[in-house]
Amino acid sequence: MDYDGLLYRSLNPLYARQPLSGEGAARFGGRFNPKGTPTLYTALTVATAIREANQVGDLQPTTLVAYRAKITNLFDGREEAALARYDMTSKTLADPAWRETMRKGGRSLTQDFALALIAAGHPGLLVRSFARGARPDDLNIVLWRWTGKGARLTVVDDETRLA
Repeated sequence: MDYDGLLYRSLNPLYARQPLSGEGAARFGGRFNPKGTPTLYTALTVATAIREANQVGDLQPTTLVAYRAKITNLFDGREEAALARYDMTSKTLADPAWRETMRKGGRSLTQDFALALIAAGHPGLLVRSFARGARPDDLNIVLWRWTGKGARLTVVDDETRLA
């Protein structure tokens, strides 16, 4: 599937001056990226972006960034038949145990799934949000590639506030 529109990301202020780096996710790993894989976790709405960035504990300081996105060949993680081609299910996508598996030194099934999608040439994944309080229609786009062929992401910063 293709996406052309705005995306939102709620950043730790430490990374506010590098909104296109993906290094925070690479450093710590995430549901859809093992450690060492730069990834941007974006959302289709501001509220979802804030929920995603504050999944543990209380609301923490955050920098909200908007992006203009034009991305082709996204994998649609809402389609059960497409998931099944990768031996994945929506139930496994939602499994909160991914973090514990990663902490024990392994990779979660969702991280292995992400690596398979990357190998198949998908720059990213459209998937529902699994953050606390998210509704089934709260959606994220997880990006492993956001520049180059089929993927263009630019920060909305018309007033150069991040400079």
